[in-house]
Amino acid sequence: MATETTSSCTGSNLLQPISEIINLPLDQVNFVVCQLFALLTALWFRLYLHPSKASPFIRHVVATLLGFYLALFCFGWYALHFLVQSGLTYSIMVFAGLEHMHKLCFIVALGYLSFCQITRVYVFDYGMYSADFTGPMMVITQKITSLAFEIHDGLARKEEQLTPSQRCLAVRKMPSLLEYLSYNCNFMGILAGPTCSYNDYMAFIEGTAYQPRHLEANGTENGKHKHTEPSPKNNVISKLCTCAISLAVFLSVSKIFPVERSIDDKFMASTPFILQVLYLYLSMLATRPKYYFIWTLSDAINNAAGFGFNGYNKDGTPRWDLISNLRILDIEFATSFKMFLDNWNIQTALWLKRVCYERCPINPTAATFLLSAMWHGVYPGYYLTFLTGIGMTMAARTLRHNIKPYFLGSTTHKSVYDVITWAGTQVAICYTVVPFVLLAVGPSLKFYRSWYYCIHIACLLLVLALPVKPWHLRAKEEQPQQNSLQGGLTGDHNSHSITDNNCNQKHKAT
Repeated sequence: MATETTSSCTGSNLLQPISEIINLPLDQVNFVVCQLFALLTALWFRLYLHPSKASPFIRHVVATLLGFYLALFCFGWYALHFLVQSGLTYSIMVFAGLEHMHKLCFIVALGYLSFCQITRVYVFDYGMYSADFTGPMMVITQKITSLAFEIHDGLARKEEQLTPSQRCLAVRKMPSLLEYLSYNCNFMGILAGPTCSYNDYMAFIEGTAYQPRHLEANGTENGKHKHTEPSPKNNVISKLCTCAISLAVFLSVSKIFPVERSIDDKFMASTPFILQVLYLYLSMLATRPKYYFIWTLSDAINNAAGFGFNGYNKDGTPRWDLISNLRILDIEFATSFKMFLDNWNIQTALWLKRVCYERCPINPTAATFLLSAMWHGVYPGYYLTFLTGIGMTMAARTLRHNIKPYFLGSTTHKSVYDVITWAGTQVAICYTVVPFVLLAVGPSLKFYRSWYYCIHIACLLLVLALPVKPWHLRAKEEQPQQNSLQGGLTGDHNSHSITDNNCNQKHKAT
């Protein structure tokens, strides 16, 4: 009875028969149907509310109203939290001083999100891991805090204090309430994001995103294609095919390899350790297509509306990856912990980098992992994962700096290194994210005990025994690091260089 009441309170029951037929929770069915509706609406929005046919005001109004409609359909009156969070932070932006506005917005937005996450987990239904109203709030929190820092950069800081990336993203005028709500709650990103910069969103709404300010990788404008508005059709079709494959794989494989079996007493007692490692890899591999489906579909929706254009490739074909959230092949074949993280949930990693890593004066790596855990929610498993991730990141960085130079002498050695580091990366990622899937402390620690905390211990020994940056690399890296610093990007945290370089290129071109 409690579950039925909660379900009816948090969204429409119109699709209940479909939910029962396909044996999926109603909130997940509502989410998928609303995303498919958003996809069709995006096509209509691009064709009939094109910037050449409708004013920015009309586009803002329609995008916002449609976003609220989808939110109400999925989450019922809980969608009002989106308005409350946006309203509180907009009031701070308008009435608080520019000097501290960004900090207050950060505290209020993250605090309100945490309050909602705590009540959902500990008051309503602990362990319910499906589409819920705090999911969209996570993306809205990213947008609110990003915009607050961008306004602060544009209106309260001197030009010479900004990095090239911050200069490009800086907002020079306070948004109106309509612009602010449209940015936070538009129908393209209200349910699953991804987050984006305010300037990119406004360029899309105003129709300036296709102006010849995008440059090729060599820094020159593409004269052949720069005056023609590109069509997203091929990219949308490709991403929808990826969605179909991901969904089919998830529905068919995820129940065969449940992660929970890894902590089953009978399984642990009767299965050789090497097979337990293989099973862990397969079970984690089976969970990822769910995220591939959600994020790729969200990307396709934005592209269908005309949002996400990111310039042209060298061959003149348009790129629609401005707000893409993942690169599947780079994830599955990652040869380092960093490479995996750089290609997984890309926009969230960029948000963490821009609001925390680049601005935190003390131990930015630990601060970034802590913020990521707080943003994800209040399940203890999240904190175990991100605390483990800190050690993994430090150990992987140390090992890479000390070991990799010895494998660069020949192609064969490099291939051997890639195979070994791929296998090690996959095991390390699976080991790290088990608590993220299991959520609770007891099962997570039971899993780690069954592995005798071996990877935790190995990471600790690597960090203590090996120098962070051995002497033979210091001279070689000194000049590249200086060049990176001049470009606003430094050392190991040069994440998502494609996205940031595109921002820097647009700044130079405008």
